[in-house]
Amino acid sequence: MESGLISMIISLVSGAVGGNVAGGLMKNLSLGTVGNSILGILGGGLGGVVLTQLGLGGVASAGGGMDIGSILSTVAASGVGGGGLIAVVGAVKNMLGK
Repeated sequence: MESGLISMIISLVSGAVGGNVAGGLMKNLSLGTVGNSILGILGGGLGGVVLTQLGLGGVASAGGGMDIGSILSTVAASGVGGGGLIAVVGAVKNMLGK
């Protein structure tokens, strides 16, 4: 598999996990499991892209192998991106609902 594809898969999965963790921690902002997962995937993808554009992302090391530091940074950024998007959308939803 190409390292870019692996990085994107890691970003999307980490974003979904981050979205669901954020939804579980912030019950008042949660959009349900499906909503948290979908927005987490979007946020994780965006987080992964931003990280890559900053030159900090990507799974492959210079030698072409898997670099655990890059994998962990991708997981962290994507998880935060997914959780952050849940927080923003949940807050907007709550403001519009009042």
